[in-house]
This record gives sequence, C-alpha cells and structure tokens, in this order.
Amino acid sequence: MDTNLLTVPHYVFLLTVLAIFIAIGFRRGVIIPSLVGTFLIGVLSANQDHPLLDQVVFGVQVLFNALLNAGGELFGIMAVIALMVAMLHALRAQGADQIMVAPMKKLMRSPMTAFFVLAATMYTAAAFFWPTPAVALVGTVLVPVAVRVGLPALAAAVAINLAGHGMALSADPIIQGATRLTAGAAGIDSQELLPYTVLFSIVTGVTALSIAVYTIRRDMKSGVLKAATEEEIAAMSDADPHHGDEYSANGELVAGKYARMLAIGVPITLGCIAGLMIYRGIFNPAKAIRGGDATALLGGAATVLLVLATFAKHGTHALEGITDYLRSGFYFSIKIFAPIIPIAGFFFLGNPDHAAAVIGDGAPGYLFDVGNYIGKHLDGNNFAIGFGMTIIGMLTGMDGSGFSGLPLAGSLAGAIGTGTGVNIAVLAALGQVAAIFTGGGTLVAWAFGACADAGISGVNPSDLVRRNFVPVVTGLIVITFLAIYLM
Repeated sequence: MDTNLLTVPHYVFLLTVLAIFIAIGFRRGVIIPSLVGTFLIGVLSANQDHPLLDQVVFGVQVLFNALLNAGGELFGIMAVIALMVAMLHALRAQGADQIMVAPMKKLMRSPMTAFFVLAATMYTAAAFFWPTPAVALVGTVLVPVAVRVGLPALAAAVAINLAGHGMALSADPIIQGATRLTAGAAGIDSQELLPYTVLFSIVTGVTALSIAVYTIRRDMKSGVLKAATEEEIAAMSDADPHHGDEYSANGELVAGKYARMLAIGVPITLGCIAGLMIYRGIFNPAKAIRGGDATALLGGAATVLLVLATFAKHGTHALEGITDYLRSGFYFSIKIFAPIIPIAGFFFLGNPDHAAAVIGDGAPGYLFDVGNYIGKHLDGNNFAIGFGMTIIGMLTGMDGSGFSGLPLAGSLAGAIGTGTGVNIAVLAALGQVAAIFTGGGTLVAWAFGACADAGISGVNPSDLVRRNFVPVVTGLIVITFLAIYLM
C-alpha cells in the first residue's frame, strides 16, 4: 500500500497506539487514550463537508458504538465465566469444592511430587473455572498439604502460578475467552487460533516448569529455599475462603448433604463436555462443537449445575439463594472485562469488519491498512516479525492485566500477517501467550494473578516473579523460534 492511501485517521490511530505504549511504559492506565483515539477517529471519519457540530456528534456516536461493538463481542465470554464462577461459589457453599480436590492430597508424598500435583491440579481447575477462582479452590486445600511435606512456600506459589495464570490462562482451552478476544481482533476464527495457543502455552509452560524445578531443587539443597514453618502454614489456613462456615471439632469443614454427589458429578459432567468437544473436533469435524457453540454448551451446562447446586444447598429457598451466586459471578466477570471493553473498542477499529460495523460501510481497517504498508518492508524477515510480536505482547502485559493487550496483539497479527503473507493464527497466538504469561501474573508483581498466588502461599509477589523470570523468558524465546518455523 502506498503512503498516500494512509489518511489522517490512520495516523491518528497510530498516534493513539503510541500513546498507549507510552502509558504502559509508565505503568499508567490506557483506557482514556483508547477512548480519546476512538472519538478522534470518529470525528475525522465523518463527512468533512458537514458542519463541525455534525462531525463532533458523529464522533460521540462512534465512541458509544465502538463500546457497544466490543461489548457484544465479549459478552458471551463474560457470561460463561460469570456462570462458572457462580457455580463454583454454589459448590463452595456445600463444601463440594474441597471434596473435589481432596484426593490429590494422597499423591503428595515428597516436595517434588507435591510440586507437580499442585501444577497439574491448578492447570485443570484453571482451565475449567479460570485461574483466580481456581486459586481459592486449589490453594487453600492443597498448598498447606504441599508445604507440610517439605515443599517451600515460594515453590508452591511458582507451581500454581506458572500452571494457572501462565499455562492455563494463556491457552484458555475450555472457556476460550482469551482466544475469542484475540481471534476477533485478528479477523480470524477462534478455531484457527486455538491449536497454536494450546501448543505455545504448553511449550512455554513445560519449559518454564522444568527450569523452575531444577532451580528449586538446587536451592533447596543449598539451603536458599527452606521448608515453611508452622506459623507460615497457619497463615495460609487463615486465607481459607470458607472462613465463617460450619466446622467440626477436628477443624474440618462440615460438608453439605449433597456435597459428595456434586463433587463427583460436576467434574464428570465438565469432563464429558470437554471430551465431546475434543472427540468431535478430531473424529467428526462435520458436527464439531466450536467457537460460540462451545461457549453456549459450557455456559448452559454451568447454568444447570448452578441451579442443581443451589437447590442442594438452599432447598425451597433456592429461588432466592441463586441470586447471590449469580451476582458474585457476574461481579467477578465484569470486574475483569470492564476495563478491557473500551480498549477492545478502539483496537477493533483496526479490523475492517469491525470498523464497518461501527463507522459505516466503506470504513477502512486502520491498523490492517498500516500493517499492509509495513508488511512490504518486513516481507521475508520472519525473525523480526516473530521477536517483534513477542516483545509487543510482553509490553502490553506490563499493565498487569494480560487481557488488555490481546486486542492489540490480535489486530497487529492480522495487519502484519495480511501484509507479509505469514500465518496470522501463529502470529496472534504468539502475541497472546506472551501477553498473558507476562500480564497474567508470572512476570509482573503488581498483576492480580501474582498477588493472588503469592498471597495464598504466604510469600511476596516480587519474590515470585523474580523466581519466574528466567524460566518464563526462556519459554517465550523457545516459542518465538517455534513460531518463526511455523510461519
């Protein structure tokens, strides 16, 4: 594309992206720059022959429509996460959540087995319930057990952090919230993206966990890492989310009448759903359950399980009791996605389909046009493209969200991929995994993921991310070379 085809709104879009990067560099919020950029693009996209007042009015309308467009794209993700969290709260009220993970205690025979049990359990729970709710489920039950068998508290935090807020969240293989957000910005189907996000997240996670295990064992032998004291173990127990519930004389939570039934039924149901999606995706593609259909199936199942768990706990008062669970679930979901909607609203304008939906027919995809122009200068230089996307993903994650950078990563992948002819899905997956591993909480101490995982383990978030740095960065370098090969 020639530079004379880049209009003033294109340059405003680029200046807004630059302002967002500067804000990230200074650890400031990026919502206002996103909103201002959206408004200015709306004003400049209006018919310039119309009076200035009409142009301003159109800019205000574009600002709202961009939020509405992003909200519509994200609501399905928000709803399924809210329903999953609400269901988990209903299970927690019965004590069924502790019963679900209790069998894993028996596998913790030594510090290293405890480390891998924590990582595996956290990954599974985070894939179905998302990492933050899973921390309360896994951390409060299994972390104290792990430290009692000699695993240092910091090592326990590393296990749940890398597996949950790193590997599980960056792939998001079941709920697919991250994947759909990135794919929507990139202009591709989420099923094109999912295999690569799963691959890159596993490679990064396995690499990081392997290096972490080596350094933990080395430092345990040298005495740098020491087993937790009884006081530290007691402090972890104080973080129990069941605080205030009914406990027996020996200190165990009194489970509800149907707790065991729910503890068995819920994992089996969710496992069957996941198995069905995988089976049809591989062996019966014509009936594959993908994208929005997969979200609908998972969300509908969570709703049914929520209703059953509510009746099990409240009986005839379930009609009122379910309100609290739904409120807490949607509060959790909206708290995560509310800051992302205005950011996504801006970056979605980089995609021609979204730009046309917000501004009107004929609106260009601003970032895609710029990407076509830049792509001509990068054509054939996959090394620069790959490492550039990894660095951009990591930079966007520095705000501590992880998700706020996905619209940018997806938009850039779609733009550069279209201009250079490289595989857009590979490039978008690379940006997604880099952004979430960084901002999800494995490399940023102020991220909620790092704070939650460190808090449940009784360690300092700064110590946690310092311990993660070399393993995670090594993993990201490995997937960057893998992505370059796959492009």
